[in-house]
Amino acid sequence: MPDPVATVDELKLLVKNFCEERDWDQFHNPKDLAIGISTEAAELLEIFRFKTDQQARAMLDGGEKRNEVAEELADVFYFLLRFAQMYGFDLSEELRAKLAKNAQRYPVERSKGSNRKYDE
Repeated sequence: MPDPVATVDELKLLVKNFCEERDWDQFHNPKDLAIGISTEAAELLEIFRFKTDQQARAMLDGGEKRNEVAEELADVFYFLLRFAQMYGFDLSEELRAKLAKNAQRYPVERSKGSNRKYDE
């Protein structure tokens, strides 16, 4: 199911079914799922460690490194979906709310082309 047709609810259900078939609910408390998100994000970061921007971009052109990145992205996404599924977070709504909040913090006229934090 490609991104343009997959819903977040469908993906949450895939993760839920996968975990329930394995009786993993008992291991998926908020702390351990948050640790999973962080651990997998660190593994994604490790792929790019000590690489120049040019080297990092080249790794995404194809081959084994791109596959490693894809697997780590999937791992992060899995834990994110699982956390949201188990504890009732509507990721679509949370993202919209966060973007609205950030739109206030980072108005286009002050933020366009700048990477400064809103309080700088």
